[in-house]
Amino acid sequence: MDRIVAFPCTVQLTAFAARLYSFPMSETAKPSVETELKRLEKRIDELVAVVSHLKDENRALHQRQDALTAERATLLQKNEQVRARVEAMIGRLKAMENTG
Repeated sequence: MDRIVAFPCTVQLTAFAARLYSFPMSETAKPSVETELKRLEKRIDELVAVVSHLKDENRALHQRQDALTAERATLLQKNEQVRARVEAMIGRLKAMENTG
């Protein structure tokens, strides 16, 4: 079992960890830096993929919104035409009623 090495700042390391800690940072930190860089690179790739997907989805949603806006305008125009024809028919029916 490793013995505990006490430090004045209340950090305690096992003797094994203390030996590792005594190596220069470049030797022990290098693998973890490379690992961290690979992890970050993977995460960045994932984020780029998400952004690309969101851009495509956003573009599709804008196209759908434009199509729906055009369809709404067409339906409003048709609705107005039908309203005008119905009002004209009502006017003719009232005229026929008054003359008949």
